[in-house]
This record gives sequence, C-alpha cells and structure tokens, in this order.
Amino acid sequence: QVQLVESGGGLVQPGGSLRLSCAVSRSIFTFDRMGWYRQAPGKERELVALITWGGTTSYADAVKGRFTISKDNAKNTVYLQMNNLKSEDTAVYHCNGRDNGMDYWGKGTLVTVSS
Repeated sequence: QVQLVESGGGLVQPGGSLRLSCAVSRSIFTFDRMGWYRQAPGKERELVALITWGGTTSYADAVKGRFTISKDNAKNTVYLQMNNLKSEDTAVYHCNGRDNGMDYWGKGTLVTVSS
C-alpha cells in the first residue's frame, strides 16, 4: 500500500510563505501525475496544482503566480511552495498521486492564514 505523508503546514500571516512537502513510501518516478488539493471548512475539495510524470505543471486560477509545485524523484517527494498567502488559502492541503488509474491520498496538513 502506497502511503503519502504531508508536512509543512501551520499558521502564517497574510503575505507570508510556506512550503509543503509530501513524502511518498515508494518511487514516484512512474506515477502518471502528482498533485495538491485543498479543502476549506464547509467547502468541497478542490484542485490546487498538478505535476505530470514529465514535469508539466498546471494550477488553479486562484493560485497562479503565487504557488509552485515541484517534485524530487530521487527523494520520492513532492513540494508546494506557497507565496503571498491570503486568508482564502486557509484549508487542509492533501497530496495526491495517480498511478495506473489508482488514486492515492495523504491525510493532509492544515494551513491557516491569519493575522
């Protein structure tokens, strides 16, 4: 069973930065894609950013220009660099991996943006 463990969440002031990490229990080299999703209180889970096997990235409009997704195949880790954070970015952030049609999820890490 593949395990994904997120870390790096916390409390940050508006305009601040955080870097989330997602450690995967096996090689991510063969994963079709990796991604970050978030779920705010009372809202549905939404896509934040994706990175494909080949390194192509895509982002939700709400985070374009502020967030950057990356991966380190050697470390089996996916990152989400979040800059210029806003209160509306407050959510639980979940890591996702898709491999041969199977979706794997982490339990999430809480990001709170507040002054």
